[in-house]
Amino acid sequence: MRSPETWRWVWLAATAVFAGGEMLIAGTFFLAPFAIGAVVATVLAFSGVTLWVQWAAFVAASAAAFAGMRPLARRLDQGPAQEGIGAKRLVGQHGTVLDRIPDDHRLGLVQVDREQWRAETLDGSPVAAGGQVKVVDVQGTRLLVVPVATPREE
Repeated sequence: MRSPETWRWVWLAATAVFAGGEMLIAGTFFLAPFAIGAVVATVLAFSGVTLWVQWAAFVAASAAAFAGMRPLARRLDQGPAQEGIGAKRLVGQHGTVLDRIPDDHRLGLVQVDREQWRAETLDGSPVAAGGQVKVVDVQGTRLLVVPVATPREE
């Protein structure tokens, strides 16, 4: 394993493994510094530099890349939490009633962005077609909405 020829391919494989691992667990920036260090060591290995210099360069480049990427990773982690995943992303959105929402918690049809959903009002009150509503919850395949400055049916 002391052959310079062998270490060229070891460093190249390490680069591929670290870079591939970073892509699989994207967003952590944990393996990327090691991939950068392995790239530096690969270049040195193909240049014919001694093994101990390759290792020193790998450690130094990895440490420098890690120190440089931590602030970026920390800043990205401080972003707002994504509450709205899947259908829950609609909570807080405004929509238009396409088919009137009758009273007594029966379902009407609402369009939010480009999607159409069955909906009922939170308090069971009716909302006429064309009225504006705000989504307050998603329960299965239906939305719970509240009227927003719309004429109510009586």
